[in-house]
Amino acid sequence: MTTPTQPVGAAAARSRSSCDRSRAVTRSLLGYGVLAGPFYVLVSLAQAMTRRGFDLAHHDWSLLANGSLGWIQIANLVLSGAMVVAAAVGMRRALAGTPGCRWVPRLVAGYGIGLVLAGAFVADPANGFPIGTPAGRAAEVSWHGMLHLAAGGLGFLCLIAACLVYARRLRRLGHRGWALYSALTGVLFLVSFAGITSGSSSAPVVLGFTAGVLLAWAWLAAVSVRLYRATPKPGA
Repeated sequence: MTTPTQPVGAAAARSRSSCDRSRAVTRSLLGYGVLAGPFYVLVSLAQAMTRRGFDLAHHDWSLLANGSLGWIQIANLVLSGAMVVAAAVGMRRALAGTPGCRWVPRLVAGYGIGLVLAGAFVADPANGFPIGTPAGRAAEVSWHGMLHLAAGGLGFLCLIAACLVYARRLRRLGHRGWALYSALTGVLFLVSFAGITSGSSSAPVVLGFTAGVLLAWAWLAAVSVRLYRATPKPGA
């Protein structure tokens, strides 16, 4: 008695189709790493330039989550964080089987989760924003303000670590330019983060931190594009 067998060509076609779907999903997920930064920055800047009393030189963007329009920044943080987590999944798929394939995506996902939690737990009003808030930092930190600081801090540290781990991976592979870029991003972001944790609302500190955030988003987009291009197109 013979067992019916399917044509080899049909099996190969199914295999190619499955591979194409996997590649398409990976590339789509990495696309969120490119979109997340511009989305977060544009939504934040639009609020910063239209909300009364907000000063880009003295107020960090987390304060936008306060007031009657605070829901916009809350949604911005949550959606941006979700996109970062999606990008991290794409990175895990794109880096599978290579050095650093586990920790870089995990750390990037940690940053995304930190953003989501920072949106869920609103920062305390401070430094005169919203209008009517006393100058300086809040005299007492609320429970949600404390959780916001913890979530944001852990998220930032995860991204800094991701930059440094990825730099080490690239250096081992001989990509020295990319390794230097990744390491510098991590170090500069760490310096800017250390400045803002001092509690100072001076223009150099706040603007320096803003610059660090922009550098971090640019790094995420650059890495996502790099891995996107390295992932073969469906059908290739």
